[in-house]
Amino acid sequence: MILVVDHYDSFTFNLVQLIESLGRETRVVKSDERSAEELLAMRPEAVVLSPGPGHPRDAGVFTELLAELPAETPILGVCLGHQALGIGSGGTVDRTEPVHGKASLVYHEGRGILAGVPVPFEAGRYHSLVVERSLPPALELTAWTEEGLVMGAQHRDLPRYGVQFHPESILTPEGPRIVENFLGSRP
Repeated sequence: MILVVDHYDSFTFNLVQLIESLGRETRVVKSDERSAEELLAMRPEAVVLSPGPGHPRDAGVFTELLAELPAETPILGVCLGHQALGIGSGGTVDRTEPVHGKASLVYHEGRGILAGVPVPFEAGRYHSLVVERSLPPALELTAWTEEGLVMGAQHRDLPRYGVQFHPESILTPEGPRIVENFLGSRP
């Protein structure tokens, strides 16, 4: 079962539909309705942190979940979820010019969940915050815009991935491949 932590975003169920279309069972839980202990008791095979409004420091039980989740459990953070992974790994998040419903070209090196994805590819963006490019030592940059904004990062040693763009958006044609790559990820 793929645990989807919902940060009260309208895109959450698009993510759920995408994951289920790839043959996986999901369970959706609001980010502030369960304790980390309750989420861990569900024994998810992977965790997806949904997009959402606001600042990632207010992302519900995420900090406790990140600290207690078994290291081998893959995590995918999308938009706010990506920012929460950045902060949870020691990074910082800053404001950027708001982008909502815009497709941008995203560049990458074809590693991790971006393996087999064309360079560049178009991705739908909906955000006003961004993870700072000066990433903490635990994370490495995996995707960026032409302007150099961080669009993806992954943990150096664990199966933890974040994307600032929305793979579930119609503006991201390669989104299903990216999510499928995540679902097949292991440390």
